[in-house]
Amino acid sequence: MISIRLSRMCMRGLLAGGALCMAALWPVAAQVQTNQNVEHGQATHDVKVERGEVVYVSGNDLVVKMEDGEIRHFSNVPDSVTVLVDGKQLNVHQLQPGMKLERQTVRTTTPRVVTTVETVTGTVWRVNPPLAVTLTLENGENQTFKIPNGQKFMIDGKETDAFGLRKGMKVSAQRITEVPETVVTEQVKRTGKMPPPPPAPKPDVPVLVAQAPPAPAPAPAAAAAEPAPSKLPKTASDLPLVGLLGAILCGLSLASALLRKMVG
Repeated sequence: MISIRLSRMCMRGLLAGGALCMAALWPVAAQVQTNQNVEHGQATHDVKVERGEVVYVSGNDLVVKMEDGEIRHFSNVPDSVTVLVDGKQLNVHQLQPGMKLERQTVRTTTPRVVTTVETVTGTVWRVNPPLAVTLTLENGENQTFKIPNGQKFMIDGKETDAFGLRKGMKVSAQRITEVPETVVTEQVKRTGKMPPPPPAPKPDVPVLVAQAPPAPAPAPAAAAAEPAPSKLPKTASDLPLVGLLGAILCGLSLASALLRKMVG
């Protein structure tokens, strides 16, 4: 939108609050003064956190296993991309398999309205009502502006249209534009942890192992004695013993008889 304030360069003095909005073929000339104002709205923030473990590193290529199990390949990682590990900024060449990585991305969205005010000052040189007006700028250059349909002007407190403009009137024209924009910025923070150290080796402590004494060698077959039986085998009958006892009793009987004869 363009607002134009008019003033007479004659005895009538200033116009009483003359103002209009003009849609013009705005000249890009040294006479145009531009002021810009930016009004910001409420910003919103979106935080995204990604975690993973370094699987493979070769040159500027990096392979990371994400928390959800996805394998991601980052090729041609710039040396300027660093990870904060134990207070040190490490680039891709200093990463190691087993390192835990975390990337935090903060996405900020800010709405804003850019208001631009362009001002030009000139003298009415020619009027083609109700379509256009030609102004002579301060540098002597003539520029033509289109006048919107139904545009009204206030001259000496009276409302008039483009037909009320006359050559010689000094015009100060302003074009005001408001452009809504959305500005999106991202801030990335990368951190990491070194892989855990390998387990310490166990100390060399001798281990005592109890061993049974070696079993004696078996004796030769010839010299081996048969084990004594727990019970003698029964190989003979009792008849010889009975006969022996009978012979002894017979002998005693004969001896007793002989002894009686000798005594009698």
